[in-house]
Amino acid sequence: MVTPDAFHDWNLPEKLSRLKDLSYNLWWSWQPEARALFKEIDRTLWSETYHNPVTLLRNVPRARLDDLMADGAFMGRYQAVMASFDQYMNSKDTWFSKAHPEMNGQNIGYFSAEFGVHHSLRIYSGGLGILAGDHCKAASDLGVPLVGIGFMYPQGYVQQRISSDGWQQNVYEPVDWGSSPVRPVVGPTGGRMVLDVPLGRGTVKVAVWRIQVGRVPLYLMDTNVEGNSPSDREISGRLYGGDRTTRLRQEIILGIGGVRLLRALGIQPEMFHANEGHSSFLFLELVREKVSSGKSLDEAQREVSAMSVFTTHTPVEAGHDVFAEEMISEYFSDYWPQLKVEREQFLDFARVPGHTGWNMTALALKLAGRRNAVSRRHGQVSREMWKSLWPSRPVDDVPISHVTNGVHLTTWVQQDLSYIFERYLGEGWRTHQDDAAVWSKVASIPDEVLWMQHNRNKSQLMQTMRARARKRWMAEHSDPTQALAAGALLDQSALTIGFARRFAGYKRATLILHDIERLKKMLFDPWRPVQLVFAGKAHPADDGGKALIQQVYRLAKDPAFGGRIAFVEDYDMHVARYLVQGVDMWLNNPLAPLEACGTSGEKAGANGVPNFSVLDGWWEEGYNGANGWPIGAAGGRGSGPAADAADAEDIYDTLNKKIIPLYYDRDEHHIPRGWVKVMKESIRSVASVYGASRMVKDYCNNLYAPNAVVCR
Repeated sequence: MVTPDAFHDWNLPEKLSRLKDLSYNLWWSWQPEARALFKEIDRTLWSETYHNPVTLLRNVPRARLDDLMADGAFMGRYQAVMASFDQYMNSKDTWFSKAHPEMNGQNIGYFSAEFGVHHSLRIYSGGLGILAGDHCKAASDLGVPLVGIGFMYPQGYVQQRISSDGWQQNVYEPVDWGSSPVRPVVGPTGGRMVLDVPLGRGTVKVAVWRIQVGRVPLYLMDTNVEGNSPSDREISGRLYGGDRTTRLRQEIILGIGGVRLLRALGIQPEMFHANEGHSSFLFLELVREKVSSGKSLDEAQREVSAMSVFTTHTPVEAGHDVFAEEMISEYFSDYWPQLKVEREQFLDFARVPGHTGWNMTALALKLAGRRNAVSRRHGQVSREMWKSLWPSRPVDDVPISHVTNGVHLTTWVQQDLSYIFERYLGEGWRTHQDDAAVWSKVASIPDEVLWMQHNRNKSQLMQTMRARARKRWMAEHSDPTQALAAGALLDQSALTIGFARRFAGYKRATLILHDIERLKKMLFDPWRPVQLVFAGKAHPADDGGKALIQQVYRLAKDPAFGGRIAFVEDYDMHVARYLVQGVDMWLNNPLAPLEACGTSGEKAGANGVPNFSVLDGWWEEGYNGANGWPIGAAGGRGSGPAADAADAEDIYDTLNKKIIPLYYDRDEHHIPRGWVKVMKESIRSVASVYGASRMVKDYCNNLYAPNAVVCR
């Protein structure tokens, strides 16, 4: 177990001592100058530590620090970064302070099972966690007083290794939190803060960690604490790991324990936001608090409704946690008397008419007064999906609104491209991300400047893929064909299509492989070749998803495909950045209407990588006829082999008749002017609307503000 003292063994000279403060605040992760400063300290060590500044500073030789202190230019950059950091952290003149002065001094508790803040912190699995991380970063930039609550997973999320036959191997490695940008929270006696959280008829000890994301603190809970039983210590062991009992125990700790953690910290949020149903027990705990203070159950529910926001993220039924009522009864038999209800009334909190079991999404929908989906289309689907909870209302009146997801642009826009934005859009583009007038200036970027930058991004992607393949080959003595499958033979000049998603059946990763012979003709066209780059993990327990990976991987290894298909192993935030910045086109073809949003396409679009996607999620509202290409029609064709065949036909037809000819239509300077026009329109239309700045402002204005409408 890590003690607070383990975080004090720093050996930084006084002149550089503030590097410690900087390393423990993830603000550096979206500030190019701060990242460059750490990289300059020791470029090799920065790479070897997976861009973890805490590990970097703990291992850099003192002689190197002495050299840096004698370097006037470095010290000037150091002082400039620290001045910028201090100004950011101390400024009271923020968007939120001006837009919502009525919330001065108030906090918003933001609960999520995962947070994707930086790739060195493996406490996220995919889109939900990345969205939570981007939400926190944008809240920090805007001055929104958000406080995050989640889990510290000692083994993180699964790491992916692909065997020579293409099967995903699930790898878990303990995380050394003592060498990560994470700190233990100290209690009033000077030791670690440890809470006793009720769990069934007993209690579990929960230690608390803190990650600082700019102005936003994240408090993360950990049950790997001395005094807990082995099974209790495993509750927080892995993200989405274990059986149903482990999942329930995790969610009790997250929701009920998270509220009690805030109380122990002396933080009293005026608004509570549950990011997906995993943390829905928080609303039940808020009701219990009010009943314990003397309120009637009806009064307590009305008050909790007025201070609660719930965001649902999936229209896929399997994505909603449902627990057997017998299991719930076992863990809550001592809890429902505190609400002054009997068993049946308690179970009604999370029942869905016509279905069995305790449904975590239904619990949140019933108790939270402000509910939203994550795109316009997803809002329509969610109202249809949950209409049985409001049987007397027409579907259109079901009280679920939407806030379309957005991405944190300063995290995801390629660094050199961001400097091009500074030059042609103005230095203030980062603080005016949702201003359409700013993004209209994208048209002024010379075609050759944008095209050359994209080709540099593409080159960096391919260099990164080759370096990863080489490293694994050397370290693990893997089959040489695995290095080829990882992208060693990719062609810089070929039209490169990227597909990076969680491998689940409804996302249809293999749809473009529907007609292999037709695909081969495109891959091996001597004048207009195409190549495919795949990446993504399957859930550790999803053998169907693993089989899809295996299908792709076997083609990537097959000499008949000549290295034109590649699979990038262990997809994470670091790999994602290179992919969304470096491929030529982003492919997304889920089974509509099962795509809640699809933020990876927003990241690609903001980097000038056009989308080729099913009209679902954000693309249903974002496609404007000039910024990419659609697959099928809005609403989808339904499911089944016939629908898949029709969508695959649409993919091949659009590629052959529109996309490939446009990409290879070059002028005398070898610039595809028509393609660059689509790139510019992609940047203009996506970055101005689908950034996290706009998203968080929508949450503040429409859901967090005290005068926002409460839906009942």
